Amino acid sequence: MKTLRTQVAIIGAGTAGMTGYRAAKAGGKQTLLIESNVYGTTCARVGCMPSKLLIAAADAAHMLHAASGFGVHAGEVRIDGKAVMARVRSERDRFVGFVVESVAAYPAEDKLHGHARFLGPTRLQVDDHTLVEAERFVIATGSTPIVPDEWRAAGPRVITSDAVFDWDDLPASVAVVGTGVIGLELGQALARLGVRVTIFARGGSVAQLSDPEVLEVARRAMSDELDVRFKTKVIKVEQHGDGLAVTSEDAGGQQRTEQFAYLLSAIGRRPNVHQLGLENTGLQRDHHGIPLYDQQTMQCGDSAIFIAGDANDERPQLPEAADHGRIAGDNAARYPEVKPGLRRTPLAISFTEPQIATMGASYAELCVSHPGRFAVGKVSFHNQGRSRVMLQNKGMLRVYAEYQSGRFLGAEMIGPRAENIGHLLAWAVQAGLPVDAMLDMPFYHPVVEEGVRTALRDLAHHLKHEPAHDCPCVDCTPAP
Repeated sequence: MKTLRTQVAIIGAGTAGMTGYRAAKAGGKQTLLIESNVYGTTCARVGCMPSKLLIAAADAAHMLHAASGFGVHAGEVRIDGKAVMARVRSERDRFVGFVVESVAAYPAEDKLHGHARFLGPTRLQVDDHTLVEAERFVIATGSTPIVPDEWRAAGPRVITSDAVFDWDDLPASVAVVGTGVIGLELGQALARLGVRVTIFARGGSVAQLSDPEVLEVARRAMSDELDVRFKTKVIKVEQHGDGLAVTSEDAGGQQRTEQFAYLLSAIGRRPNVHQLGLENTGLQRDHHGIPLYDQQTMQCGDSAIFIAGDANDERPQLPEAADHGRIAGDNAARYPEVKPGLRRTPLAISFTEPQIATMGASYAELCVSHPGRFAVGKVSFHNQGRSRVMLQNKGMLRVYAEYQSGRFLGAEMIGPRAENIGHLLAWAVQAGLPVDAMLDMPFYHPVVEEGVRTALRDLAHHLKHEPAHDCPCVDCTPAP
């Protein structure tokens, strides 16, 4: 077994790891990038990019069906599942190729392939071939989709989102478990492409929403189009012929068994930290086994170990992973002179239809940090001008601001153009704008953003009429 010595060792070559590697190198440190799997980020291989390719195909199919609402009648719609999936795989491979090319350009001596495990706070063992001694480390090992063992026992037809993008053709039916971002995006896309889809949710959650009013609108909007079974749990999955028998139980205890070609587990992802030998580092860890770390510096305790991206389970999104990696790599290079890095305003977008976006502080967070000290404004998109013109008039936006200061704090929404509105409102939060200043900004006509102005006017009204003993947090928690 050979021994390598380096100043910084990066474990994981995904978005956080690659960004951390470049930051550490820019800091003038000898850096080793260790990867146990194929190169190519989660986003490019099995995440944001291939899912958007599938959604784009689904949107094209949906537009043909929706055209009659405008008096435009298309001919017979035919969905070629093999062609849809061929494009998804081809474009996915193109995106992955860009990542692989980037890693290929790194010096050969900076790369090591194999599974890394800590032997101590300054030593790693990589497979059975290499010992790595380093002064500083960045853990950027990503995450893995969760599949309960009892479901996995039913065989290969129980899948995660990772497997969807390797299909050669669209299946006849899919049971989707989970109403998070992945479950809703893929479930709706497959349904719009002609797949029989049923989505099961143990509770009443919808994507990342926590505002009870927005949640209720979102549940109705999703249920209008999709077979979504809220407050229904999957209690048994068994192999049945070439497919699966899925037994579910609703809130009233009523059980139902149905056949599907696949079951897609979309109940969350687990950080890849449990096979790293972290017990040998001396780091303090939480009840999930994740090292305790500073969210501004990514430093684990006062050690020379930093953690970034999905591995720390904070905000599992590509932009966050890149920011984490940059901060971790910078600080690994300058250790022990660790400094806070730039943490941007939280922004999360679900590319369903209607789209879902949350930005800044969520309703649930404000009920903890600002109980009785924040006002709420809202707008429904049902009668919003441009939304009705486009036949996309479903949804609600709720906006939040601090009493006294009038500072804009955040928003939650489901509705048209949420990916664009989300950015505008996130920028306003990060800029520390008060609501009055936001209302001074230009609004063109007719645009969906006029709905934002309506919500802000409602918010401004409530800010001027602060109640003496009122708290908007009647129910401060997301639905179970």
